[in-house]
Amino acid sequence: MRLFIPSGLPALLRGLVPCLIVTLGLIAALPTSAQARNACAPRDIVLNRLATTYGETRQSIGLGANNQMVEVFASAETGSWTITVTRPGGITCLVASGQAFEVLAESLPKPEKDA
Repeated sequence: MRLFIPSGLPALLRGLVPCLIVTLGLIAALPTSAQARNACAPRDIVLNRLATTYGETRQSIGLGANNQMVEVFASAETGSWTITVTRPGGITCLVASGQAFEVLAESLPKPEKDA
């Protein structure tokens, strides 16, 4: 199965697309457990807290199941990162967070030619 990545995207974004797809697949079931810990609030409050407390800005975005918006926020200065899921109604839940965030621009391996 080949992953379609538009060639018009900058190299950095093309490298992030596969990572984002894997991330979305891994966290698809996690918003429920995040909500159980009451790590949810209106989107503007969450974004303000991530920016003012942790210096994090949005690094990537994708659309998950049930039209939920999945975003990765990170700080280049501290390396902290947070993954959020926002429901269509505007409630944002924290799904995961950590340290040592790095931006990667990895390329897909070149397909092998038949002998």
